[in-house]
Amino acid sequence: MSFWPESNSGLARPLLLPFPKLPSESLYIKGPRKVSILEFYTVSDGRKKVYTIDDCLEHTGDRIIRSTSDVSFMNLFINGVLQPKVNYRIEEGKIILNTLDAPLQGSPIILQMITI
Repeated sequence: MSFWPESNSGLARPLLLPFPKLPSESLYIKGPRKVSILEFYTVSDGRKKVYTIDDCLEHTGDRIIRSTSDVSFMNLFINGVLQPKVNYRIEEGKIILNTLDAPLQGSPIILQMITI
């Protein structure tokens, strides 16, 4: 049995189905919001648990640590691992680690500050 109906000449022709009518509605699409991302880079010395703008690596990222009230989101990465919020606290100009020990010496520390 064929799903193609036969024409008078015996050849199969495609089955034509009516195209459904869609309601015409006006859609308003908002443009993307402006997003600003600042990044602060430093490296652990193996002892410190408080980092300030003086610890920023030269020629990398921004020499600023904003207050949590000035940004929409903050992410802290230590040795490439995203840290849970309970592990750190951010104050203007400071990253304070709440962990029992300091990161291993040479571990990169990256604070990502996102403003929408």
